[in-house]
Parts: sequence; structure tokens; C-alpha cells
Amino acid sequence: MCGIVAYIGHRDAYPILLQGLKRLEYRGYDSAGVALLNGELRVYKKKGKVEELENTLTDQPTKGTVGIGHTRWATHGEPSDINAHPHVSQSGKIALIHNGIIENYSALRKELTSLGHTFKSETDSEVFVHLIEEIQKNEHCTLEEAVRLALTQVVGAYAIVVVDQDAPQQLVATRKGSPLVIGVGKDEYFLASDASPIIEYTNEVIYLNDQEIATIKDGALSIRNIESIPTTPYIQKLDMELESIEKGGFEHFMLKEIYEQPRSVHDTLRGRVSAKQGHLVLGGLRQYLHTMINAKRIIILGCGTSWHAGLVAEYIFEEFARIPVEVEYASEFRYRNPVIYEGDVVIAISQSGETADTLAAIELAKSKGAIIFGVCNVVGSSIPRVTHEGAYTHAGPEIGVASTKAFTAQVTVLSMMAVMIAYRKGTIKETRFREMLVEFEQLPDKIEKALQLDQQIQYIAEQIKDADNALFLGRGYNFPVALEGALKLKEISYIHAEGYPAAEMKHGPIALIDEAMPVVFIATQDSSYEKIISNIREVKARHGKVIAVVTEGDAEIRHMADHVLEVPAAHEALMPIIAVIPLQLLSYHIAVMRGCNVDQPRNLAKSVTVE
Repeated sequence: MCGIVAYIGHRDAYPILLQGLKRLEYRGYDSAGVALLNGELRVYKKKGKVEELENTLTDQPTKGTVGIGHTRWATHGEPSDINAHPHVSQSGKIALIHNGIIENYSALRKELTSLGHTFKSETDSEVFVHLIEEIQKNEHCTLEEAVRLALTQVVGAYAIVVVDQDAPQQLVATRKGSPLVIGVGKDEYFLASDASPIIEYTNEVIYLNDQEIATIKDGALSIRNIESIPTTPYIQKLDMELESIEKGGFEHFMLKEIYEQPRSVHDTLRGRVSAKQGHLVLGGLRQYLHTMINAKRIIILGCGTSWHAGLVAEYIFEEFARIPVEVEYASEFRYRNPVIYEGDVVIAISQSGETADTLAAIELAKSKGAIIFGVCNVVGSSIPRVTHEGAYTHAGPEIGVASTKAFTAQVTVLSMMAVMIAYRKGTIKETRFREMLVEFEQLPDKIEKALQLDQQIQYIAEQIKDADNALFLGRGYNFPVALEGALKLKEISYIHAEGYPAAEMKHGPIALIDEAMPVVFIATQDSSYEKIISNIREVKARHGKVIAVVTEGDAEIRHMADHVLEVPAAHEALMPIIAVIPLQLLSYHIAVMRGCNVDQPRNLAKSVTVE
């Protein structure tokens, strides 16, 4: 969740660190800091935004070609200048930045205190740097060896970068459970939590594996594992353009990403679907296609928006492929003793590919013999590396904390999987298969048309922006859309919102409905259409304010609802990809009108890489 950036080379490090920290702001944070080496170690850190750190350093010495930077999302200890990173050792000569949680920090802190160490912060990270120095002092070893030995004593997740005043041309970095990428330049190296701070300098990167230790010393990079055995780094080319992580003229990243969905869904479909040729191919399914066709059940794991995408997939897999599906919160699944049989298929969904709970749930399922299929957006992330097979969504970088294009891309990939398996299994016929291929190919144009509702949505947003609560209701395939719409509203506008199956309204939520309560219905024409009309009538009878997302040309609901948003017709299994668009825009405009920080909502982080 925190953001790490570091540099060693021939350039001035501070501007690179500062720009890198700004690139990482989307991950969510409450404080920022840098440490710079130039003969001596200088550490600057500040509670608040990167801009506030920058303003405090206007008159400070910032020269040096080696440096580390960090944005912190508080876990141990409240947001403050003291708790911000980097943290320094007892002597003040070693500085460390850390993403993750050290679970046994309390015991380590107690032991180090007994040895004469004093701590300034409340963080677990400060304990880590004190431990490294204590080992270095006792073992009379190099910084790299001290880090390696420290790793054998700490329990938890981490990505760290360490600098030492006594080794001025050296950086040491390692990871376990938290991402860390190394950018390889000409006689220079860039380290970061993800590729966004690196792409403007180099497109060659190394994704560090768990418990690998990277040492950059005197311009040379070496990587060893925790047993100190050298490993050969694999250099990959980044498939990312600098423009993709810029706002491109939009006021916010979230709005840009909402409008990117025609292209992102097109890219997700590209090369995989051809209605003309009558084929649907997901290359990542080849090796285990037979396993998935014959699966007795599928377990889908995800968190937040990815869990909602999994709920849509549950409906599609069961209807088309006739395979029982269970959708689990990864954060709950990993702490149960779930019943998993050898040969069960587990689909793990994560935009970042680094979600800590999902990674832990994958390892649990693998240990019980399940076949794991990953659906991720970020190439080179952890989940694609630990799953048996998988598919990238090709949505492109998503900077806004509130996920938008990731959801539609995930549902698109999962829908393709379900249809492909169903066709190979024989649970759908050729005619229906080809109809679905046409439906897939029409999705980008239909999303584009849904985006044309923006002006109308702005008017509705103005009417309901001051509400304290909101309900989102849907049936069947549209129930997960209701959940996703409610999540978006509460994430970025801080309005309390709940999503429910429309039929459950009478089992409690109806008690909340009055003239001040906006109720958003996803009421497209599908197999539940007549039932949802009855639910709308029940809300109107209690003076609720109804906003309805309906199929283009719907006349009946128009006479009942206060506001109607018409979206293009589509097969009901794919309607969530279209119907969610107005809800994303509605949440966005309400949040802007309420003066909220849309791209960096309070307390949230883009990638939840710690428990």
C-alpha cells in the first residue's frame, strides 16, 4: 500500500525521487519522505502530501546521486512526521524504507531495547533498520549480509530499500509479499513499488521475486536468494507508455479511466474473439482447459471490486457452463479451513496482482491441490507468477483508487472464459455461441454510447449530492452491479450507500425509504424485468427518489422513475459491463460536487498489499 522509490546512478537523485513519489500518490498515503546520500545521510519527511514535503525542502540541501523515497499509509502508529519514512538506525547512518508489516516487531523491539536501542517512532519499520545495524555490528558483515540475516529473523511481509552512509555507492533491496521492481538504465538503476515512477527513464525492468536480495554497488547489480545463492535476473520490456499514466486533459484519473473503457474492453477482446471466424480463444486456458471443462466446481476469490466481478462470473459460469460456483472474499477464505478438493478450480481476480489476502488465499488453495487461474491487469505482478495459468485483462494502467475500467475488463475476461468453456463442454450450441461472439464485439460501441449520458448524469448528481444515504438495487446479473455502484459512491463521495438484491428490499432496507432517500435501480430488460418494476412501485409508494438504469427505448419505467438513464440493449449476461458505466459517472460527479478528492479518497489505497 505504501509507495517505494529509489535511485542510484549519475543523476541528481532528488528530482527523480520527488517525481516518483508523485507518480505513486495514487496508491494512497498519509505522509512522505526521502533520504539522500552525499557524503552524509540526510533524511527529510513530512506528514501530508508530497507537495508539502517538497515545500519544506525549498531551502534544504538535496544534492546526491543516491537516494530513497517513500509514501506511507499508516498501519503501526498514526500519521505523523516521526512515523513517516525513511527510518534511521541507532547510529543514524543507515536509512530504510519499508512497505509491509513486520508481525513480530514487538518481540524484536523488546530485544533491541534491552541491547540499548532507543526508538523514536511507533512503527514496525524502525525496528527493521535497527535490527540490520545490530546484526552488522555483531557479525562485522556487509550491509547486504546484514539484511540477509535480518530476513531470517523477521516474520511478515516486506519490500525494503536500505542505504548506508558508510557505503555511499550502494543500495540493498529485498521483498517478500510486497512488490518491488528494478528499472535498468545506462549506468543507473531505479527501484519502485510499481513501474509508474520508472517508465519515463527506462522500459527495461526486473521484477524481484520473494526473498531475493538485490545489491547495487559501484554501478553493478547482483541478486541473491535468502541462502545467499546468486540468481540470474530476467529483464523484461515494459508494455506501458508514459502517456498512459498522465491525465491526458481530464480533470481526474478516474474520469479518464471511465472514458477509456471502450478502448480497454476492446483491448481485452482483441485477438481473442472473432465473430466472423467463429472463434474464441484465451491462450492462458490452453494447458488446463480440459481441467476446467470437467471441473466439479469453481471457487472465485477476490476483494472489493474484483469480488463483484466474481459475482457476475458466478451467474455466467452457472448459466452457460453449468458448473457450480462459489464466490469468496479472499480475506475470509484464507482464515477459514475451507473444503477444497484436489482438482478444484480456483479463479483469483486482482487488478494489481499484488492483493495480499488474495495471494495468501491462492497459496492455501494450491497447498490443497487446486488448480489456480489468475485474472490480473498488471503484467509481471505476483499473482500471475504463482498461479498455474491466467489471463491478463489488458485494461492498461489504472491510477484512480476507485476501480472502474478494471471491473469491466475483468467481467469481459470472465465472460469469455465461461462462454469458451461452455462451448467446448457442449452446454451451449453453435448458434448461441456465435450470438455471444457478436455481443462481445459490440461491447466497446455500447459502452461508448452509455458514456454519452454524462450531461444527464451531471444533472441527476446535482439533485442528490446532499443525500446522507443511498440504496442500489438489482436482480440477477444486475445485483453485483448494484453492489459495485454502491461501493463506488461510498468510496469517493463518502455517502453511505448499500447494494441489495431488489427482492431483499422488503426484508429490511424498505424501512429506510423516504423522500430523502435516493434509490438507484438497475432495471434493464431481462428475465427479472417484471419483478423489478414491482420493486420500483414499492419504493415510489413510500416517496423514495428513484433513479433507474434501463434499456434504451423502455417506456414503462420512464413513467414511474424520477430519473431514467437509457443504455443500449445487450445480452443480460453482458449487461453489467454496460449498466455499470452510468453508476461510475454518477459517483464521480457527486464526489466532485461534494469537493472530495476523487483520485485519492481518504483512508484508501489502490493496492492492498498488507493485511
